Amino acid sequence: MRIPAFLIASVLLGSASGKRVVTVQSGPLVRTEGSHVTIWCNVTGHKEGVEQDFEWSMYLPSAPEREIRIVSTSQSNYAYAVYAQRVNNKEIYVERLGKDAALLHITKLETRDQGQFECYTPNTDGEYLGSYSAKTNLTVIPDTLSVTSVAQSLNKVEGDTLQLTCEVTRQTSQHSHLSVGWFLRSPERDSPPQDLVTLSRDFVLRAGNPYKQRFAFGDLRLDKTSSASYRLSIYRLQPADQGLLYCEAAEWIQDPDQSWYAMTRKQSEKTMVKVQPTDRDFGIQVSTERRSYTTGEPLELRCAIDAQNVPDRYFSVSWVFSSSPVAVVGPNAVPVLGADYVAREAAGQITVRKESAAIYLLRLQRLRVEDSGKYICRVTEREKTPTGDFIDRTKRSRNVQITVQALRSNMTVFLVGNSTEVLEGEPVQLTCSVRALTDKTGSVSVTWQWMGRKGTAVTQDVVTIDREGTVRLGPAYRERSTYGEIRAERVRADTFTLQLYNSVPGDEGQYKCVAMEWIQASDLTWEKIGERSASKPITIKTVESSFFVSASSRTPSVTYGDSFDLQCIVKPRYNPHVPVTVTWRFQPPEGELRDLVTFARDGTLRWGEEQIGLGTRASTERSPSNSNFRLSVTGAGQRESGTFQCSAELWRKNYDNTWTKIANRTSNLLGINVFKPVSKLRLHHSNQSLSFVEDSRVRINCSIASQTVPEAQHAVLWYVHKGGEPEAGAELLLKVRRDAAVEYGAYADEERLERRAQPERLSPQLYALTLHRAETSDSGTYFCQVEEWLQDPGGAWYRLALEASGFTRVAVHRPEVRLQVEEAEFNVTVTEAESIRLGCSVSSQSTRDSRFSVSCPAEDPGPNSRLQFQRMTSDLYSLTIQGARPSDSGSYYCRVEEWFLNPRNVWYRLTTNDSGVTVVTVLEQASTLQSVICSNDSLFYFVFFYPFPIFGILLMTVLLVRYKARNLGKSQEGKNGVPLLWIKEPHINYSPTCLDPPALSLHPGSVE
Repeated sequence: MRIPAFLIASVLLGSASGKRVVTVQSGPLVRTEGSHVTIWCNVTGHKEGVEQDFEWSMYLPSAPEREIRIVSTSQSNYAYAVYAQRVNNKEIYVERLGKDAALLHITKLETRDQGQFECYTPNTDGEYLGSYSAKTNLTVIPDTLSVTSVAQSLNKVEGDTLQLTCEVTRQTSQHSHLSVGWFLRSPERDSPPQDLVTLSRDFVLRAGNPYKQRFAFGDLRLDKTSSASYRLSIYRLQPADQGLLYCEAAEWIQDPDQSWYAMTRKQSEKTMVKVQPTDRDFGIQVSTERRSYTTGEPLELRCAIDAQNVPDRYFSVSWVFSSSPVAVVGPNAVPVLGADYVAREAAGQITVRKESAAIYLLRLQRLRVEDSGKYICRVTEREKTPTGDFIDRTKRSRNVQITVQALRSNMTVFLVGNSTEVLEGEPVQLTCSVRALTDKTGSVSVTWQWMGRKGTAVTQDVVTIDREGTVRLGPAYRERSTYGEIRAERVRADTFTLQLYNSVPGDEGQYKCVAMEWIQASDLTWEKIGERSASKPITIKTVESSFFVSASSRTPSVTYGDSFDLQCIVKPRYNPHVPVTVTWRFQPPEGELRDLVTFARDGTLRWGEEQIGLGTRASTERSPSNSNFRLSVTGAGQRESGTFQCSAELWRKNYDNTWTKIANRTSNLLGINVFKPVSKLRLHHSNQSLSFVEDSRVRINCSIASQTVPEAQHAVLWYVHKGGEPEAGAELLLKVRRDAAVEYGAYADEERLERRAQPERLSPQLYALTLHRAETSDSGTYFCQVEEWLQDPGGAWYRLALEASGFTRVAVHRPEVRLQVEEAEFNVTVTEAESIRLGCSVSSQSTRDSRFSVSCPAEDPGPNSRLQFQRMTSDLYSLTIQGARPSDSGSYYCRVEEWFLNPRNVWYRLTTNDSGVTVVTVLEQASTLQSVICSNDSLFYFVFFYPFPIFGILLMTVLLVRYKARNLGKSQEGKNGVPLLWIKEPHINYSPTCLDPPALSLHPGSVE
């Protein structure tokens, strides 16, 4: 199984996290049927420390789009049916080479396995970035390699020559190479075969380690005698050459990655060779790779015993250095170290062992300068004689001169950083690379140093990483390191990094990487063999120097209800260790700046105590880079009109997690004007004149032609003017507020219009004013004014516009006079003491509610009054004079006064009309009993005076009853008819202000 070296390095060193890349063995791969095939796959760029899974699939050439699943490291039942049995039988499996590398094995390749193989790695990073699969093509060809050699059994004598022939053929269309070799397997079981000689695929002959010297001397040969024949020749056979000899051939093909792969490997039949030894002599040979070394390198010396039947003989091998014994290995293979080398052997610095029956090894793990000198291998064979005695035969090898030179360091140090100028708060990252180490097994320690600005000679140790990788902080940096602000590590054997997080201006200066190379001496102590250093200046750019804040808006002027955005730009870009606190402030036209909202450095949002009525109409937004802080206001109102300003505070996070404010900046003032919308309120302006009779109902309309928005509310003011220009000196009659409440003006109170004036809303755009029981004083010019009210975004109502309507001139006049009284003249003659009946007919009246007053002859209207008023019908009245007297003779007429009750319940005389004249003549009659009684005084007193005391009480009772009945009759007469007045000088007057008949009173000249 062949694993590429770069794949093993990837497994051991891991991969840096970043963009995921899946790599598979480059194709097309050409393999033979029945062979064991491996295909490697690895993934890089994933999250460190996470083991990756691998899923293998293939696509047949006949169906390149159809996936056939084969095997997975995470799912046991992943394979499709065509491969399930082979996977379950472990004929196909995946071998893990590490957390991020794997090898696909197909132990027995089949023709149907030809196609495109895909390696897929499921995502383990939480996000997708890079590639997750890779494909390669596999071509399966027939196995045509044939290796044949005649199987035979040969008996040879030591020193003879042996020749064997092997036929190797192949029939493939691919360009391939052959390698042919001969191998010797010892008759002992479980012993590995020995490589005699091999003709490599590059046509180079190479002998195995035990046969290199004999190959060099020409005692071992491999010749190609024809296109398919290879002949092995062994001259001067030795007893060690006996065993099973066979030929092995391999067919090689070069893959696209320029590496060679053995597609198939076959062996021939085996030939048994036995070699009979001729004597007991032996030879010694010491071999080493080279003679010159440097301190710290390993030295290997091998002592080979050249003899027959070595396993059956007893040899002791001694290693000697400059006449001093190093170690002795007896026949039992147990080494015994010399006194000077016991400590080194205990420390693992020296190894002495018997590798095989004829080869002994001395290994010095780490050479020292004092190890320079001559090394000898002394071999002693103990042989038992037929007499039972033992004899020792000793031989020594040639001197092997070994030179050990002192190790000198030739390393170089390179120091690079993320930048020579670092913004305050950003990390300082330095990488120190050490190149050309003298000894890969040596160690390097690194000390990071800092030197202040020019003029400051103080040098401080920041951190030291010793040979074992232990990190030790300098005194000035220990406290800061406890907060995680300093990190130093050894990322590779030759690469060291230093990171200073949350840089401050005090970190500016010269940084130096001092590397020291160490090598371990034989006494396990460490020796410094070299020191190199490199330095780099670092400048810390303070954020305060470039700290800048500006405020802007695309809509400095908006209308009520519109939205506007305010942007606060903070430079430089956001640094988590040097964050900013940004506050939006607002100043009304008359007021002081106050905080609206604050973006705190920890990412929280704080609203000010006094917001400008924003409520839920304000929203904030912070850009991912924390360089743009936006304040958005929707539904702007008058309260949002004013000046905005953005202020920013720059904070530095100290290594002990405390914060320090290092700078404060304020932006330019940003004025935002919020205007009321343009009013679209329009009223109908047509003028008109209206005429009404007193006590009528007057209605005046106020019509709105258009309004700004359907949600607008209106307040209506009604005005009246009595003369001149209508708008000059107009009196406020009443006001209907937008909430429908009515407020009456002073004029309405003076004119007692509160009960008669009624405002109405007939429709959303039609208002009316109704005057009930109109009076003549209501005449004038009327008009309305409409206030349009809108609700601002804060919920407050404001007056947007005031519009006046046209003029309505109203004239209220008294009713038309239509009173008519019958004017016909009559003559009436009656005898004294008879009744006189006079009629008065009202043919028409001005209104239904008219009242009348009349005049009548003067007479005592007491209980014995001779006058009697009557309403015969609704338009006919009569006056009866009972007991006519000659003095009643004269001309009579009826004077009717028409009275009208105005809306204020005050009666006024509308008109007066007289009827025609009726001439009344009363004739005297002869003397009667009355005249007799009246002429005699005694009789008069007897008849008229004396009865009064007797009937006084009775008379008073009668008069009282009659008086009450009379009052009742008056009341009924006033309610049911129209009072009628008869006139004769002197006369009585009847006032129409009361419905009861007038009370008659007697006084000189007239009766009232």
